[in-house]
Amino acid sequence: MNSFRREPAQVSVKDSIKDILYSVYEQRVSHSLERNRLPRHVGVILDGNRRWAKTIGASAAHGHRKGADKISEFLSWCDEAGIELVTLWLLSTENMKRDAKEIDDLVEIIVSTVESLAHVGHWRLHHVGDLKVLSEEHQERLVTAIESTTDSNGALVNVAVGYGGRSEITEAVREFILTKAEEGLEPEQIAAAVSDEEIEAHLYTRGQPDPDLVIRTSGEQRLSGFMPWQTVHSEYYFCEAYWPDFRRTDFLRALRDYEARDRRRGK
Repeated sequence: MNSFRREPAQVSVKDSIKDILYSVYEQRVSHSLERNRLPRHVGVILDGNRRWAKTIGASAAHGHRKGADKISEFLSWCDEAGIELVTLWLLSTENMKRDAKEIDDLVEIIVSTVESLAHVGHWRLHHVGDLKVLSEEHQERLVTAIESTTDSNGALVNVAVGYGGRSEITEAVREFILTKAEEGLEPEQIAAAVSDEEIEAHLYTRGQPDPDLVIRTSGEQRLSGFMPWQTVHSEYYFCEAYWPDFRRTDFLRALRDYEARDRRRGK
């Protein structure tokens, strides 16, 4: 019995030692990074909320809430590293095919999270995706929150809600064709005017630099349609941790891995 009573204290001591060691390790990795070699734009596929919840016998909604709680902490790590632009893929068009109750919970969590980020008043938020997949109430709340950050002077944060890579390119081509048609061009002239630059000018991220580094959590090694146009020359880092368990240590390792690579950009 006495041994059993001491166990919580023993676990606490072990956890404390572990935390200290991780802190020392993080400081060492952080100080070793060369700031001029770090990514300017980091994209993140926040994956694994549901599987994380399943491991502890909790609901999917609980997993999504824990994942949402991680976002502001992650953005603070990006601030410390001097990252200028972050893209967070929060809701894909494919996600909308899930159970209606889960989607309702997830969308409410996402919109509330964006409102909380806006309330901080530090980051400039920008929407990436198709708002029409949301209800009118959620659209209005999301737009209001994002517009309130126009004058913020922190990093630019793309909140990808209702985003699908193929849909983005399709919409960009459609907008290009409509724009040229309104200018009075004939079909043959419109076809002749198609170029990479013209398509890029109609993407959700127009005017922004492409992602230098894309991080995906949960151990899955695929992009699942994340910015296929913009990530042609991006570096990828796949982390085994589920998003709610993603640590500053994992982030620093991703930056260190990126820093060590020779980026040829197809050359």
